[in-house]
Order: sequence, then C-alpha cells, then structure tokens
Amino acid sequence: MSPTIAEELLSVEDICAELKISRRTFYRWRELRIGPEAFKLPNGEIRVFRTALAEWLQRLGGQTA
Repeated sequence: MSPTIAEELLSVEDICAELKISRRTFYRWRELRIGPEAFKLPNGEIRVFRTALAEWLQRLGGQTA
C-alpha cells in the first residue's frame, strides 16, 4: 500500500509509546534492518508512515515462533 499525502507520520517517540518499547530497541531494530520502513527528514529526525508500521506488524503476526 503506498502512502497518501495526508497519511499520518509517526515519530520515534510515537512508535515507542505505541509499541511500549525503548528508543534503544527501535534504533537496534533499524541497525539490524528488521524494524518498520522509516526515513529521515532533512532535519535528521526519523519518521514512519502509519501504513508502513501496520504492514510491518502484520508481517510479524504471520511469523511462527
């Protein structure tokens, strides 16, 4: 699903609060390239489209433990 212009952008803080994880966990996922697809703004802040987070969570739900 491609993002629309009006789609919500989530900050690292938003994602950490929603998933109840630490910032370190989020950045570790990025380092390992296993987290949701994210991008940097010109000011260096990271954002994730809400649909990218939802798709990532859905893919995780399909994995077996």
